[in-house]
Amino acid sequence: MSVEFIAIVVMVILIPGVDQLMVLRNTLVRGRIAGIATALGIGLASAIQAALVSIGIGAVIVAVQPMFEVIRWLGVTYLLWLGIGALRSAISGTYAQEEGRKADGALFGFRDGMVCNITNPKMFVFYLALLPQFVGATAPVMHWLMLALMVPAFGTLWLIGMALAVNQARNLLLRRTVRRAIDGASGLLLVAFGLRLARET
Repeated sequence: MSVEFIAIVVMVILIPGVDQLMVLRNTLVRGRIAGIATALGIGLASAIQAALVSIGIGAVIVAVQPMFEVIRWLGVTYLLWLGIGALRSAISGTYAQEEGRKADGALFGFRDGMVCNITNPKMFVFYLALLPQFVGATAPVMHWLMLALMVPAFGTLWLIGMALAVNQARNLLLRRTVRRAIDGASGLLLVAFGLRLARET
């Protein structure tokens, strides 16, 4: 594993995006465990995508346009659903029901992270663009897999650290006015991410 590969992976995982937004919101809404569960869901989805690319299935998904489009539109739908839900919470300012579900926070967090990431077909494109630069075409599958899994490994550690850091400021951030502002901003961003994914071809 080269220094160049590690540098690229670190730069990619530090770029703000849907993953960080999901961990931030779920940590604030449902607590530390939910934030960590969201990170683990994202990591598992990314690991599955990495494995599929390593054994050649990822290239098939990208090449078969109908399959790619189905995955993409599932992702668009889920992002819009999450974004609209956050905006509705921001407008109403009512959180009693959501706060009552904290016991299920880990389950909801893991689901959100897993679904948001697994329905993003652009991750297949990312792996297909990155890995061949560092792995020869004739290299064993295990070599491809070991290198590919470094991406979700580093990414998951970063997101877990982010969840722990956000949790430290949770009491301040959960004030109703702050919470509504965060919900409004995150809702708009999720809708924007969904619309951007819808426009991509």
